[in-house]
Amino acid sequence: MVAGSWNCAQSVLGVFCDDLNLNRETAMKLASGFGAGMARKQEVCGAVSGAVMVIGLKHGQAREDDKAGKEAAYRLSRELMDRFQAKFGSCLCRELLPGLDLATEAGHMRYKAEGWSERVCRPCVRAAVRILEEIL
Repeated sequence: MVAGSWNCAQSVLGVFCDDLNLNRETAMKLASGFGAGMARKQEVCGAVSGAVMVIGLKHGQAREDDKAGKEAAYRLSRELMDRFQAKFGSCLCRELLPGLDLATEAGHMRYKAEGWSERVCRPCVRAAVRILEEIL
C-alpha cells in the first residue's frame, strides 16, 4: 500500500481496515501524524506505530476494567517491536534512516532523491504487515 503520499503508519493500518471493520478515511486521518517517526521527528518508525494501532484495534483494552485486553496489546506490541528490531536493528526512524533530517526540506528532498523509501521504508512496511499477519 505504500504509494503516493501515504506515510508508513497509514500504509500499515490501511492494509487491515477491512479486517478491523475500520472506515478507511478515519484510519488514514488517525495515522496521518505518525509518518517519518511521528511528524517527521524521526522517533518510532511509522510502520511500527501503524502496526501497534492495528494490535490495539484488534486486541486492545476497550473498557477501563479490561486488563486482559491491555496486557494482550502490550504483549503483542512487544513481540512486534522485538521482531522488527531483530530484522532492521532498530524501531527508531532516525536509526533506520541515518544521516537524514526529515524535518528539513533539504533532508526530505535527499530522502526522495536517494531512494530511501524504496530501500528502507517500503521494506519496513512490508515487514510490519508480515509480522502482524503472523502474530494476530
